Amino acid sequence: MSVTALKHLKTVNNYISLLRGSSFSRHCSLVACSRQSILNRRTTTLISLETFPQFTLGSNHFRLASSQKSQSKPAMEAHGVVPDVIDVAPAATITIKYDSSATVEGGNELTPTQVQNEPVNIEWPVEEGAHYTLCMTDPDAPSRETPTFREWHHWLVVNIPGNEIKKGEVLSQYVGSGPPQGTGLHRYVFLAYKQPGPLTCDEPRLTNRSGKNRGMFSIRKFAEKYNLGQPIAGNLYQAKWDDYVPKLYEQLGDD
Repeated sequence: MSVTALKHLKTVNNYISLLRGSSFSRHCSLVACSRQSILNRRTTTLISLETFPQFTLGSNHFRLASSQKSQSKPAMEAHGVVPDVIDVAPAATITIKYDSSATVEGGNELTPTQVQNEPVNIEWPVEEGAHYTLCMTDPDAPSRETPTFREWHHWLVVNIPGNEIKKGEVLSQYVGSGPPQGTGLHRYVFLAYKQPGPLTCDEPRLTNRSGKNRGMFSIRKFAEKYNLGQPIAGNLYQAKWDDYVPKLYEQLGDD
């Protein structure tokens, strides 16, 4: 084996040793394959991190690059949530899962049947000791083409410690998606705001059997009223009418 090839082998072996000492040793099989490719090319004795795009160098260890990327910001911009609902897309993503096993993934299409119940898991990055506001709102009421009732909010909770929704103060109980038949896809937007402190709100408390006071809402104006600033996390899905919607309308008939 030539001197150049030995240098390649030593450099790659050193890199593998570093990875084995990190929490990402499960990726070593990929590194080993890349080592052989590098030895075969024999073009350089230096290994760039670009050779291993799944890694980025953190302050003291390697981290998966994909975990550092927000799914919500490009999705909210692509689906027009900015500027229809908010001025600036949040950097972080709210993770949302329903009891139907449906998950919210940056504008994916779900059915009203899948999202009829309050999410069983919802999380976003939080700071210790901080309180948050969570909102779910539909800017496409009754349709995206003619949103005369924009926004129709489906869920509003304040004074949430961390992301423990159950410990927050519910202003509007969760109501699932109910887009009218023939109005196409509606956007259902989740937004989390970090509060400057505990809030005392004068909005009416709405149950999940009430459709009153949900329309003509603006999360932008609500945030301005309580000095919430811009949302720190978000996500959205889209849905159109299915057979569950008439049942929801019956539920909301008790005002």
